[in-house]
Amino acid sequence: MSGSLPPLVEPAAELTKEEVARYSRHLIIPDVGMDGQKRLKNAKVLVIGAGGLGSPALLYLAAAGVGTLGVIDFDVVDESNLQRQVIHGQSDVGKPKAVSAKESIAEINPFVNVILHTEQLTSANALDVFSGYDLILDGTDNFATRYLVNDAAVLLGKPYVWGSIFRFEGQVSVFWEDAPNGKGLNYRDLYPEPPPPGMVPSCAEGGVLGVLCASIGSIMVNEAIKLLTGIGEPLLGRLISYDALEMKYREVKIRKDPETPKITELIDYDAFCGVVSDDAQQAASGHTITPAELKAKFDSGEDFELIDVREPHEYEIVNIKGAKLIPKDKILSGEALSELPQDKPIVLHCKSGARSAEALAALHRAGFKDATHLGGGVLAWANQIDKSLPTY
Repeated sequence: MSGSLPPLVEPAAELTKEEVARYSRHLIIPDVGMDGQKRLKNAKVLVIGAGGLGSPALLYLAAAGVGTLGVIDFDVVDESNLQRQVIHGQSDVGKPKAVSAKESIAEINPFVNVILHTEQLTSANALDVFSGYDLILDGTDNFATRYLVNDAAVLLGKPYVWGSIFRFEGQVSVFWEDAPNGKGLNYRDLYPEPPPPGMVPSCAEGGVLGVLCASIGSIMVNEAIKLLTGIGEPLLGRLISYDALEMKYREVKIRKDPETPKITELIDYDAFCGVVSDDAQQAASGHTITPAELKAKFDSGEDFELIDVREPHEYEIVNIKGAKLIPKDKILSGEALSELPQDKPIVLHCKSGARSAEALAALHRAGFKDATHLGGGVLAWANQIDKSLPTY
């Protein structure tokens, strides 16, 4: 069964006796066979992030016999990761995720060569890192990195598989600007511009069903195998959306947007995506207090109002004693402004500081000039002041 695209890599010279035994269930599939397995052995695949999507992707790429796997991740394993990042275990807490992933891969398949990139992916190193691989898998959870991955892949003419998850929903597609079938697309054809800062919550803010990572990660690996071996119809020009609650898959056609600007260089992607808006940055400048300064306000008995702008389910997980819950959206819409005191200072906080900065800008526009926000949010408070509080 020939695919719509030629195989991405040439076959390796041979499989050893041990490899034949290991991959026998692949070898007896006519569409894969000895030729396809040799191509997998010769393939070099880079997985960006050893997190929710990277975990199942790395495990199944290794099990499938991809000869060289690159892992780029500069984070360390945290207990909150273990609900979904199945490549890590309890004994890996505190360990670099890339190192933990390499150890797990060695248990799955000792014939896989693992290359670790423990630095953060940036505009300065992306082209160098990508250049050594045939295919990229991107399971990152922020728009700045997604656009960076896309643009670097376009500049190098490399295909990549993209996946995204949030709560109960996931999406997968394949992007390859220089696809030999002439139907090349890139991520900017789907999303020409990033959403406004704070509009789309991350998984850390909104949560994700752990098993959804396996559902989407396995589809990503399926697409990778098809591209590497040249079988089947890849998701180029198609986006698969999966709703785990409804148990429904939907397909959306993606077409080349003639208005998509030509990518000629890598840019400052944090600035492009606006990690927080300009208004929020201006509001936070000179109006941010530290956890120690907030503690001093409590200790001195100062009369102020502490407002938690997270969502109710986050407040149930952990909250700073004395904080009043008013979700950010109610502040941005103006609905909650009447609930705020006019006669005393206001301190806002969220999980890490981004949402409270956006809410702070809205309060300043509404005339609450004495309002400030807590830098680092409840996470900083729990890490620096009240270490009995859980983090999430």
